[in-house]
Amino acid sequence: MPLKASEFILNEDGSIYHLNLRPEHLADTIITVGDPDRVAKVTEHFDDIEFSIKKREFHTQTGSYRGKRISVISTGIGTDNIDIVFNELDALVNIDFEKKEVKKQIKSLDIIRIGTTGSIQAEIPIDTFLLSEKAIGFDGLLHFYQSEEIIDNHFSEAFIKHMDWFPKKAHPYVVDNSKKLQKLLDAEDIFKGITATNIGFYGPQGRSLRLGLQDDQMNAKLATFNYHDQKITNLEMETSGIYGMSKLLGHNAVSMNVILANRATGEFSTTPQKTMEKLIGHCLDKLTS
Repeated sequence: MPLKASEFILNEDGSIYHLNLRPEHLADTIITVGDPDRVAKVTEHFDDIEFSIKKREFHTQTGSYRGKRISVISTGIGTDNIDIVFNELDALVNIDFEKKEVKKQIKSLDIIRIGTTGSIQAEIPIDTFLLSEKAIGFDGLLHFYQSEEIIDNHFSEAFIKHMDWFPKKAHPYVVDNSKKLQKLLDAEDIFKGITATNIGFYGPQGRSLRLGLQDDQMNAKLATFNYHDQKITNLEMETSGIYGMSKLLGHNAVSMNVILANRATGEFSTTPQKTMEKLIGHCLDKLTS
């Protein structure tokens, strides 16, 4: 049965509504970045660029690096944008655009987030890399889907108890990365940890400029949480949505992070672009090794 036009929305040129992409524009390996300007920072390493499009904060370039076809897409900030991007990426490979029906043969994409983050552990210094083994989301996105089978509820409940979690906030959810992509992207000098995905940059990450916080000890409690020798290591704004949507849709995802801030020591990188460039190079080399 065809999908309704109000649910599967296409533009006049036959492209998917927000990303403005058609199926032939997308590679099976995708790098996501938050910042639209970072797309070109990745693709400047490519041998060639075959396609480029911009719409709102969603910028996409597809090309090849050392003979491997890769798409680089900016998501903008937040898991609300991740919901848009990942549903549309999946539609591009798993919905027949002519028949407007889900394909019988479902394809799995490899998706690598290259982003920035702040450490909450003093021993994880600025200008290092961190691979997110799990993500814990404070955004509530997965609770709008049938997601119980992919969520680690025991972890979530232990976290809620430790934090004395304010009941009016969204119920935290915990999702694993793709072990296949972790093995591919990992290296000896990369930290591994659990990433907390927040729904904002200021209050939701324990920052206060003029507004009082509901829990001004949140970051201290996050830093001391331990579940079966697993600690929360860093804060950012997309990874839980990326892991959750990828698991639900059958794709592989891993989040690779540059530590720009250390919230425990109060430091911030003085060379953020240089450090990001190193992570981009690492990821591209690992994807083609």
